[in-house]
Amino acid sequence: MSSTFGHAFRIHTFGESHGGGVGVVIDGCPPRVPISLEMIQRELDRRRPGQSEIVTPRKEADVVEILSGVQDGVTLGCPIALLVRNTDQRPGAYDEMAKKYRPSHADFTYDAKYGIRSASGGGRSSARETIGRVAAAAVARQIFKAQYPEMQVIAWIKSIQHLQANVDPETISPEDIESNIVRTGDAQMALQMIDHIKKIRSDGNSVGGVIECVIRNCPAGLGEPIFDKLEADLAKAMLSIPATKGFEIGSGFSGTLLTGRDHNDAFHMVDDRVRTMTNRSGGIQGGISNGESIIFRVAFKPTATIMSSQQTVTSEGENTELMGKGRHDACVLPRAVPIVEAMAILVLTDHLLRQKAIS
Repeated sequence: MSSTFGHAFRIHTFGESHGGGVGVVIDGCPPRVPISLEMIQRELDRRRPGQSEIVTPRKEADVVEILSGVQDGVTLGCPIALLVRNTDQRPGAYDEMAKKYRPSHADFTYDAKYGIRSASGGGRSSARETIGRVAAAAVARQIFKAQYPEMQVIAWIKSIQHLQANVDPETISPEDIESNIVRTGDAQMALQMIDHIKKIRSDGNSVGGVIECVIRNCPAGLGEPIFDKLEADLAKAMLSIPATKGFEIGSGFSGTLLTGRDHNDAFHMVDDRVRTMTNRSGGIQGGISNGESIIFRVAFKPTATIMSSQQTVTSEGENTELMGKGRHDACVLPRAVPIVEAMAILVLTDHLLRQKAIS
């Protein structure tokens, strides 16, 4: 089972949802990079369970431990191991799921591939695996901040089901997003989204939505021209996040409604710098960043676990029913915002180091 991501900056996540702990090993981090444990913890706090009234009530502090690769707050250039121990695991709550496949979960497909699976909370298919990604990205963020301090990666909830937020990607700030528990940049729509999630949860149901992300002040020249195009790596990164079902960048699917004359981004010079008059390309052309803001969107399906009876089958092939159990988010998006940011940061850092190697 491959759990490695990246080339020059590589991460390998480990652990199961209800095992002893989860974490990540980072390989390729340059030496002498100042690392703030507080910054890593702050990012993990943004994605941890139990942080508000609209997320799963599982009680996990998600306290991170640095096991290797850092000395006196500075990286050594060798592998960095980060660990978060599970403290509120309840494997017994999943006894029924050991034989019954949960609809739209990875239970059946894991059995089909490996012939064995961790039934407790989904094991590796659980979003708890993303702890390692967020922790690694907090380290990666400190690498590119040293080289490009003006570069920003900011994500927010654009929509939850039919509710659409009105957010300007060029002016939105992290403070705007963190000012509400739903993590959208539209303060008025935040209240409606929170109420909607509460109603859906009270009905034993779930909803999905779209997260939008902007990368501002990204240098031109990142990305490879063929298979490792920057948008291709971003797409792979985003679609590796649990519950994702779609990715689009720039004009995305709406660009198919335009002609080439309307869609092309004309060039002009601004302060001795090549700029585009529009940004329908989403900051990437030919697989390489052009210096404009990179803007993309990620679609998340409704949470697969719902608190009502569903038709399913057992691992022995018998038809049966399954009543939803466990502690789950009625909407995963508020906790997925930092995960989207994390995966974007990992892609950027990897390409920054790859570009540095040839320049």
